[in-house]
Amino acid sequence: MKDGARIRGTTPEIEQAARQLRQQLTSAEAKLWSALRGRQLKGIKFRCQHPIGRFIVDFYCPAYKLVIEVDGDSHTQQADYDRARTEHLQQFGYRVLRFTNQAVMRELPQVLQQIAQFTESEVSPRIDTNGEINI
Repeated sequence: MKDGARIRGTTPEIEQAARQLRQQLTSAEAKLWSALRGRQLKGIKFRCQHPIGRFIVDFYCPAYKLVIEVDGDSHTQQADYDRARTEHLQQFGYRVLRFTNQAVMRELPQVLQQIAQFTESEVSPRIDTNGEINI
């Protein structure tokens, strides 16, 4: 796929679900969103609970095609789904950063630094064998 490719096919139902999720952020999502919203991080625009095709991602930065996911305990039981979802997003040129709830709650400055470093980098970041950048 070209780097400029997009996933198409977002439905009204997915958009409605995204609106509902924006009203029900987890504590970790709310904490990260309060630090990202309003271009607070290096003037970069982020969207919260953003639909991309059939998926709703926790945070999305269109300028970098960057998806940020905040993973709670439930993600340990859905690792295969998360991996397949990441691979699908990557086929369209999206990059995925994953942070645990604990990292966001306990180490927010380091999480923000990792996000900022990603956006500053002109070279591709180090990616693990699953195609994800795990923090």
